[in-house]
Amino acid sequence: MTFIVALDQSTTSSRAILHDGDRRGVCQASAETRSSFPQPGWVEQDPDDILATSIEVLRKVLAESGAAPSSIAAMGITNQRETVVVWDRATGRPVAPAIVWQDRRTSGLCRRLAAEGHTAMIAERTGLLPDPYFSGTKIAWILDHVEGARERAGRGELLAGTIDSFLMWHLTDGEVHATDATNASRTMLYNIHEGRWDDDLCRLLGVPESMLADVRDCAGDYGTSVIGNIPIRGVAGDQQAASIGQACFRPGMMKVTCGTGCFALLNIGSEPVVSQRRLLTTVAWQLAGKRCYALEGSIFNAGTAVQWLRDGLGIIDDAGETPALAEAADPLHTPYLVPAFTGLGAPWWDAECRGAIHGLTRASGRAELVRAALESLAYQVRDLLGAMLDDQTSFGDDAVVRVDGGMSANDIAMQFLADILAMPVDRMANVEATALGVAWLAGHQAGVWPDMAGFASSWQGDRRFIPAMERAEADRLYQGWQDAVRRTLVERTT
Repeated sequence: MTFIVALDQSTTSSRAILHDGDRRGVCQASAETRSSFPQPGWVEQDPDDILATSIEVLRKVLAESGAAPSSIAAMGITNQRETVVVWDRATGRPVAPAIVWQDRRTSGLCRRLAAEGHTAMIAERTGLLPDPYFSGTKIAWILDHVEGARERAGRGELLAGTIDSFLMWHLTDGEVHATDATNASRTMLYNIHEGRWDDDLCRLLGVPESMLADVRDCAGDYGTSVIGNIPIRGVAGDQQAASIGQACFRPGMMKVTCGTGCFALLNIGSEPVVSQRRLLTTVAWQLAGKRCYALEGSIFNAGTAVQWLRDGLGIIDDAGETPALAEAADPLHTPYLVPAFTGLGAPWWDAECRGAIHGLTRASGRAELVRAALESLAYQVRDLLGAMLDDQTSFGDDAVVRVDGGMSANDIAMQFLADILAMPVDRMANVEATALGVAWLAGHQAGVWPDMAGFASSWQGDRRFIPAMERAEADRLYQGWQDAVRRTLVERTT
C-alpha cells in the first residue's frame, strides 16, 4: 500500500496525518505549540519548538502506523502562512522568536507606508493592503531590532521565510530554501501578476532579496526529508490548502475555515481582481506555472474567542460545553462580542482596535457570553461575504459555503452561520481539509493520487445546514452586530 503524509504546522499545534491510497487519514499525531505575548499586540513563538514538534509528530506517525518509509510516496507541508522566521544560514539557528501572523507590532510602519502613498502600489502588485498581518514588515522589524541582523543580512549570512521554508530547510538538512506561490503571496513582497519577488517592495521594506526563498509551484520537487527519506512534493499555505482540500476548483466556489482565525476564500479563476471592498487578492494555487487566484477575507479571531472564555474568563472547561450553553442562553438577551483581541481584519483592517462586549444586562451570564462568542463567527463571515458580493456581483443561484476546521464541528455555530448568511452551509466529512489539500498536491505530484477532477468527485459532506431563521430576524441581528462594531471602532478613536 502506498501512503502520503501531510505535515500541518498551525498556530496551535504541529500535526502529521498519514493518508492511504483512498485518501483517508489512517494515522495521526499532534503536539501542541505555544504562543507568548511579551507586549500588548505582540504574538511570538519559538521556532525551535515548531521544528521539534514537527519532527516529533512525523516520527510518531511513522512509528505508530507501522508504515515502512519506502511505502510513503511523498510528503506535503502546510503551514500558518504569514508567521516568519529569520535564521542563520550556517547554523540554522533563529536570530529571534518567530513573529506570528496575529502580531501587530508593525502597525506604525504600515501606517507610514499608507501615509506615504504606497497603498495603491502594494495592492496592485501584491493584492494585499499595508497591514502588520503580512510577513514583509515582520522581517523588516527583525532586521531593525535584532543587533547586527541588518548588517548580517546584507552579507548574506541570514535567511528569512515563512514556516514552510524554515521547516523545509531543516528537513532537507539545509539543501532547500524554497517556498510555494501561495505562501509567497502573503508576504507583501511578491508580485502576484509576474510571479516573482518585487524589487521595489523589497527596497521599500529594506528586505534583501537574497534572504528570500526560491518560489515554486505548489506541487513540485522540494527535496527529500531526512526524516524517513520521504520526498517533499507538495507545499501550500494553510488556507489555500484547505480550499484545495475542499475541492473549490471552479470559479465561484467558496470555503470558510473556522479555526483559530476564520478565513473565507472565493475562487475567482485565472485573472486576479483588485477588491474595491478591502478584501485580499491572493494566489489560490500554482500548478505547472499557472496560477489560480482567490478573493480572501481574513478574520483574526474566531476559535480564540472560545479559548478566551476558557483560559481568560474560566467560564468553561472545554469547548465541547459551548453548544449546550448556547442553547440555554436567554433569547431575549443578545449581547454582542466583538473579538478584536488582535485587531479587526477584513473588511475593517484596523490593527489598533481591541475587543469589546456590547449589550450586557443584569440577565447576561455565562450562557449568553458563550452564545455571543459563537455568534461572532457568523457575523464576521457575513461581513466578508457582503464585501465579496460587492466585488463579484453574485455567487450564483446554487451558492453554498463549504466549511472545515475545528469550530465547524459545533452544530450550533454552523446553524447560526447558515441562518445569518441565508445560505446553505456544507460541512466536510473530513474536517482536516488543510492536511488533505496538501496531501493531494503531494500525492498527485508523486503520481499516486488522481487529477483535479478525480479528486473533486470524491468530496464528501458530513451535514448540510439549511437556513431556518426568518430573513428579517437575521438582518435585525446583523444590524445589531454592525452597530456593535461601529461602537468598538469609535471607542478606539476617542
